[in-house]
Amino acid sequence: MRPPPPPSGQTRITILLATWNGATHLQEQLESYLAQTHDAWDLWASDDGSSDATLEILESFRAAEAPRREVRIVAGPQRGHAANFLSLLCHPELPAGPVALSDQDDVWLPGKLTLALGALRQAGPVTLYGAQSFHTDGALRRIGRSRIPRGRPCFRNALTQNVVSGHSAVLSAGALELVRRAGVPAGIPYHDWWLYQLVSGAGGEVVIDRARVLDYRQHRQNAMGAHRGLAPRLARAKQVLGRTYAGWIAANLAALDKVGGLLTPENRALVAELCAAPPRPGLARPLAFRRLGLHRQTRLTTASLYLAAALGRV
Repeated sequence: MRPPPPPSGQTRITILLATWNGATHLQEQLESYLAQTHDAWDLWASDDGSSDATLEILESFRAAEAPRREVRIVAGPQRGHAANFLSLLCHPELPAGPVALSDQDDVWLPGKLTLALGALRQAGPVTLYGAQSFHTDGALRRIGRSRIPRGRPCFRNALTQNVVSGHSAVLSAGALELVRRAGVPAGIPYHDWWLYQLVSGAGGEVVIDRARVLDYRQHRQNAMGAHRGLAPRLARAKQVLGRTYAGWIAANLAALDKVGGLLTPENRALVAELCAAPPRPGLARPLAFRRLGLHRQTRLTTASLYLAAALGRV
């Protein structure tokens, strides 16, 4: 049975939840959806083969919410966090319209959907929205907060790092259509980084809200934890010099090259130039990065990027 139409003036939005053995915290997240000031939402959950009570919790939630809203549970591809989200975004039966991504162990603040949809209404037709979070321990005691990006989001930044947190990401209907046209690329490291690259590369708008819209729980099972303080920033600079980051960049460039027809001509040419000149030691690569405007959010991490390019890593 289809859910009833939304109240007058409310846009219906679909929450996309990726789960895997999340029974410990899932119920609190589901309850935070119910506390949203924007009530016109449905839920699609993609479970990646949970062996705990995750599916039972989802089934109980579906029964409780029917027929007021659709709660759809689908089987994930079991190829990791990024593939789980992207396969859900590209599910052939997913309704058109805006979508909000959700991790299984956060807790949304009540105004999250209202803020995001308000921002989308003021933005262009192809828009990716991201916001900020409070960092908490496992018991939801606040221990920090996310860092607001210093620079303006753009494709030349997206090629080197991600500034859109997946757990706060909301896509306009046009951005969702763009993602579905691109399909599920193989081998990309992070779904939210891919969304940032694809939307900015296609000439869409990326909105970074300064508002804090959720409690981001920090624990050992995080797919990607927060980075707080000087030590993590130095660790990220060191990471850029390592082989793992180089592999991420190569995988993202290969995926972007395959969907080059979706990018603006300028960005398509930029990706083609980077793919045509593989990394090798020397000054040519960092000079090309500088000429093309590739950068990260801080001077330290941009310097580490150029050093990695000079060493032939990226």
